[in-house]
Amino acid sequence: MNSNKKTGGATLDVLKRTKILATVGPSTDSYEMIYEMVSTGVDGFRLNFSHGTYEEREQQIKWIRKASKELGRHVAIVQDLQGPKIRLGDFEGVRHVQRGQELVLGYGVEASDATLPVQYDLSKKVKRGDRVFMYDGRVQSVVTSVRDGMIHVRIENDGILMKRKGLNLPDTDFGGDIITKKDREDIVFGAEHDIDFVALSFVQTADDIRHLRRLLTNLRSTVRIVTKVETKSAVDHLDEIVRESDAVMVARGDLAIETMPESVPVIQRKIIGLCLQYEKISIVATQMLASMMEQPEPTRAEVSDVATAVIVGADAVMLSDETANGRYPIEAIKIMNRIIRYTQENSTVRAQFTDRGEYSMIEAISATIIDLAQKVGARAIVAETQTGVTAIAISAWRSKLPLIIVTPEKRVAQQLALLYSSQTYVRPADKYAATKLSEYLQAEHIFSKGDIVVTASGKYAGTPGGTDTIKVRVLE
Repeated sequence: MNSNKKTGGATLDVLKRTKILATVGPSTDSYEMIYEMVSTGVDGFRLNFSHGTYEEREQQIKWIRKASKELGRHVAIVQDLQGPKIRLGDFEGVRHVQRGQELVLGYGVEASDATLPVQYDLSKKVKRGDRVFMYDGRVQSVVTSVRDGMIHVRIENDGILMKRKGLNLPDTDFGGDIITKKDREDIVFGAEHDIDFVALSFVQTADDIRHLRRLLTNLRSTVRIVTKVETKSAVDHLDEIVRESDAVMVARGDLAIETMPESVPVIQRKIIGLCLQYEKISIVATQMLASMMEQPEPTRAEVSDVATAVIVGADAVMLSDETANGRYPIEAIKIMNRIIRYTQENSTVRAQFTDRGEYSMIEAISATIIDLAQKVGARAIVAETQTGVTAIAISAWRSKLPLIIVTPEKRVAQQLALLYSSQTYVRPADKYAATKLSEYLQAEHIFSKGDIVVTASGKYAGTPGGTDTIKVRVLE
């Protein structure tokens, strides 16, 4: 097949397998920038609900959908909830602290020489011996006592503190109280607007995910849940958390503080492996190209970091401050694209696959599709899906073959934009939808005469979970 033939802005031969999720921020807050980001290779946008107004978010959603339509590419929108992000309160200047110093933290108190305010009442959550990390881990402390609503801590290293900087409490159990009043308001906003995923911050256990799913169900929302793994508790309950999620984000910033920096690569690989096992979308995030905040080129370590995520089979990699606040947002996207494409073409995916034991019907079908497609020398796999389940199950095997998806649901197409090695088309439900799409792609010179295509479909079109038919077609 001619390598210049295209689908969705990319040649089929070099269809980007690992997708790119980018954050919208001051550096990219315009239609022109969002359009350029989509045209450069962004597959999804993260909207950080820790900042900004609903009016700003509404405008950004409109820009994203307009650019998506104009460029003919489905993209996902991820609403990232703030969660119980605990921060220091307001105080003047920079506070210097020393090892051994005693400090008091209190909710709603005025700052003094020995006291600092915090924006969350921790007195009912922490206990003696709990660690409290301040300013993204720069200052470490230990709780010595809790009295009259005040938390007494002992500073463990010299450092500085500034107002509104974050706190991390790796030893503290928040008892499922992680969806704040603000989060609830934001969830309603997301359900009423064109949001595809909601990312839940600071998850402790699978109960947190179930709680959010109940809220979404009550709102009759089809938004899917991205669980951000960034706490020690989440790592301790990883298996159940992945099973309950629709997608999982390795939020490496807070995760490194809550656990140990050296543990993050191991945890990252474990999460991606579990996502493959349970057929969930995996996202690797935080500081992937951090130096490009200020520099036009990444470090060699950053290039290796992105390549490693591709090699271990991540569905998507995320740019945060690089595109939200950085000086070179488009350059960062281009370089990430280059790294992904070079790596996938020159290295084998070494995903951490796990023995699944007994297969479900859809798992057995997807395994058969992959095996058959490889044995007959298929050009691509074309899968019909109503809900995305079939497509995700096929993708989880991490085949090199392009996965072309046809669905009648626009929302599903947007959600599948972050799925590994996939390209999605929206077509009406039809028992011959996969066949018709193959013929369309041939007419568009994406497929050629003589190409072999393996299709997956169901006897009853538009029926969720109805995939039961595999066909091998030689295009004429």
